[in-house]
Amino acid sequence: MLLRVRHLTRFTYEGEALESYNDARLRPVSDPLQRCASYRLRTSPEAEIKTHYDFYQNQVDHFELHTPHDHLEIEAVSEVETRPDKRGPAPAGLALDSLNDPTIKEPYFDFIVESKFVTQNVSIWREAVDTLGAPVTDLWAAALRLGEHVHDGFSYDPDWTHVHTDAAAALKDRRGVCQDYAHVMIAFCRSQGIPARYVSGYFFNGKTGDENEASHAWVEVFLPHYGWKAWDPTHRREADPRYVKLAIGRDYGDIRPVSGTYRGRSTRHMDVVVQIRELDTLSA
Repeated sequence: MLLRVRHLTRFTYEGEALESYNDARLRPVSDPLQRCASYRLRTSPEAEIKTHYDFYQNQVDHFELHTPHDHLEIEAVSEVETRPDKRGPAPAGLALDSLNDPTIKEPYFDFIVESKFVTQNVSIWREAVDTLGAPVTDLWAAALRLGEHVHDGFSYDPDWTHVHTDAAAALKDRRGVCQDYAHVMIAFCRSQGIPARYVSGYFFNGKTGDENEASHAWVEVFLPHYGWKAWDPTHRREADPRYVKLAIGRDYGDIRPVSGTYRGRSTRHMDVVVQIRELDTLSA
């Protein structure tokens, strides 16, 4: 698929921010499943943008404003070509001990331990064990079962949680948004020794592209000698060419699309507009 994504973040300050320091992780990745054909980032007020790559090789666009401002707009426009996964079905029968193969070069350790938003406790472990009903003898089948359990047991409620809600809190209430679904599935997987990581991006729902959408989140599970394979617990499906991937990390804290800090006594309000539409051809 050929997709155009416009992601606009607008901050308005009650008063003025004296200065601000900002990071954006808004450039879609280029990998075997997608190609970022073009990417443009605009800020208002205008600022010099410096690019680097974080620990997980996500592109980070950093910019600073050193003069007072009462608003800040960050607009990213991308064109992406997404592709079907040609690797074939996930391999069956991969047991947990397959992760001990010394020929595996993928550094997956960060994705089997606790992180800021993916905490571990007895309740998480117990529910994962009860859901599976037996020791893990097939990594992908177990991950799917845990993801389906999250989807079937949760109610989607955009007004219930916030960006600082962790997996334990989301599991207790069993309500939330895609971020919460992803965090809980990751927590279940890690509690059973299955490497799982957080993915940020977008899901194209087939609409015209004029509507205001939202950014999305899903999960990738590591399978030895196959790689990372994506599952979306919010929609209860494998990721396909309708998904546009922005960044990966241990949890939401690693991949926030826009983050930063400012100096001043004012408070600020954030609005986000996401528009996605399908293209016939790429402009670049």
